[in-house]
Amino acid sequence: MKSNAFTTLATLGAAMLALPGVVTPANAQTKKPNILLIIADDMGYSDLGCFGGEIKTPNLDRLAQVGRRFTSFCVGPTCSPTRSMLLSGCDNHVAGLGNMAEFLGPQQNGKPGYEGHLNARVASIASVMRDTGYANFIMKSVDEHKADAKPFFAYLSFQAVHSPFAVPDDWLDKYKGQYDMGYEALRVARLARMQELGIVGKDVQPFPRLPKIPAWDSLSSEQRKLSARRMEIYAAMLANMDYHIGRVLDHLKESGQLDNTLVIFFSDNGSEPTELATLVASAFSADAKEWFMKNFDQRPENWGKKGSAVDYGAAWAEAGSVPFRMFKGYVAEGGIRSPLIIAGPGVKQAGSINDTFLHVMDIAPTLCELAGAEHPSKKSDGKIAQLQGKSLVSLLAGKSEAVRGDRDWVGWEMFGNRAVRRGDWKILNLLRAAGGTGEWQLFNLKADPAETHDLAKDNPNQLKELVTLWDEYAKNNGVILSGEGPFMRGKEASVAEDLGD
Repeated sequence: MKSNAFTTLATLGAAMLALPGVVTPANAQTKKPNILLIIADDMGYSDLGCFGGEIKTPNLDRLAQVGRRFTSFCVGPTCSPTRSMLLSGCDNHVAGLGNMAEFLGPQQNGKPGYEGHLNARVASIASVMRDTGYANFIMKSVDEHKADAKPFFAYLSFQAVHSPFAVPDDWLDKYKGQYDMGYEALRVARLARMQELGIVGKDVQPFPRLPKIPAWDSLSSEQRKLSARRMEIYAAMLANMDYHIGRVLDHLKESGQLDNTLVIFFSDNGSEPTELATLVASAFSADAKEWFMKNFDQRPENWGKKGSAVDYGAAWAEAGSVPFRMFKGYVAEGGIRSPLIIAGPGVKQAGSINDTFLHVMDIAPTLCELAGAEHPSKKSDGKIAQLQGKSLVSLLAGKSEAVRGDRDWVGWEMFGNRAVRRGDWKILNLLRAAGGTGEWQLFNLKADPAETHDLAKDNPNQLKELVTLWDEYAKNNGVILSGEGPFMRGKEASVAEDLGD
């Protein structure tokens, strides 16, 4: 079995080859760079081999060797808000994805910033690149550009490794037996490799295992067997994604395009903790449960195949986000920190690792500068929102080590959970229903990236300044707090509370 994301890769490669504007080594230096933007879905921070994982990802590892890794790159806590910031260079509350559509509260419904799609206040980077002479395409939509002599901007957005997990049959057992040691041992092993590689400091301690996640040794042998199988399928799915990324990169190389193609890879948010079957059983109506059981074959022997709906739950998601706190859905570091790899023309210091704070909003201004594009906000009389991100071009060229100063700051809000980061300092407010304290906490991420030591009482002035910045963030970006969301709706709230600390 192959998903659409996998089977369309051959089409993508053929389409890129068909573009007359592709760059050969002879003219690479005189052309604007091609852009290949690759996004994984719900991938854990520590999954990739080049970020400390044991999953075989040779193609992304190779990309990291010839490019650069960035270890403090932040995104949104969920998929569509991240993608709205990626494509607009603006905060998701400005771009139209202030909340996930399924969790809109009555105060938010119909309000600016909560349209559920990119709104007219922002300019899509795809349209900006097009107007600058780029051929834009997502997968199969490239045929119309075959006669154009243009560089390309390609957006390769995978379903992998979003649940439900699915892999071709001949990949299903590639990781069989490799996770029998359990999720706690995996966290330890991954953290050790991350420290060895320099992804995190050698003195970094991980966020403790959440109380509601059972110790591996407390599970029965059958529970351990089934739990490990879920992780095996996840690993195979991620490795399969890497394999297909390799096909695209190899095609670019063979057709003479790779040397002039800037490749950007990251995940849209942290690892996914939700178990769909558990959620259906605990929070859905009787009719929905009946439909689910009728339409999905949940026998373990069918996991990963057509008709199954398998995922790996909070325990393995916690391993995927090591050493950070929490995972997808949270504005804690485990939900918003993503591995970032950038390689290609204009990227110096190959193989190096940089830990400066970057944000997904930085991608759009970076591409604008590379394309020589003037952003529409500069000539729209205020109708188009200004870019909020920072261009990474100087950083990539090795001419600077950071794009933000100690006083620059960025804010987050999703499902009522809030955060602000300025320099190494971050404030975090997680709702009680989301397993938090319901109060502002203060962390120094340089010393404590796992957010384990609340410094609010020791640094009241720092806390006060950052809370004031969050109020400014909410006002400037049109944030509307709502009592709705996955942590506040009926039984779904109890599911979130089960993960609390």
